[in-house]
Amino acid sequence: MRVILVRHAIAVERGTGWADAERPLTLEGVQRLEKSVAGMARAGLSLDRLLTSPWTRAVETAERVAELLVQGAPIETELLADEPTEALLEALATGESVGAVGHEPWMSELCAWLCTGDPELASVFPFKKAGVAVLEGEAPRPGEMELKAFLPPRMLRRLAPQR
Repeated sequence: MRVILVRHAIAVERGTGWADAERPLTLEGVQRLEKSVAGMARAGLSLDRLLTSPWTRAVETAERVAELLVQGAPIETELLADEPTEALLEALATGESVGAVGHEPWMSELCAWLCTGDPELASVFPFKKAGVAVLEGEAPRPGEMELKAFLPPRMLRRLAPQR
């Protein structure tokens, strides 16, 4: 199975009058994300399911990443709005290619946990905004997935077809 982890795109800064969970993407964030998703598509990434944190910036990111979905719409789950748990791993184990859109530091912790078995190694997997990690393995279990690609947003945008 394949798990594709995505950090949300550029959002309105903290302290600008928005509650943290309600901060939306900026126009620049949306524009860059759309190019990144085009790069993901060109790289052949597709999804059976897409889970997302219910926080506004993650939902807005997932709505654009949903372009990669074979069918259906993103599914909101509180499991992606906090540190990774066994319940999140169970939710990820529901398809051949499942995506997850979330936040730092939790996406790095999830990546570290799946690849090494130790979420404390999160600093080895620093996600930039709209960054992507592609993992493969039999199932999303701690230390049993292999990191196939760690794609910063700049690389994804360069993969996008030029207009």
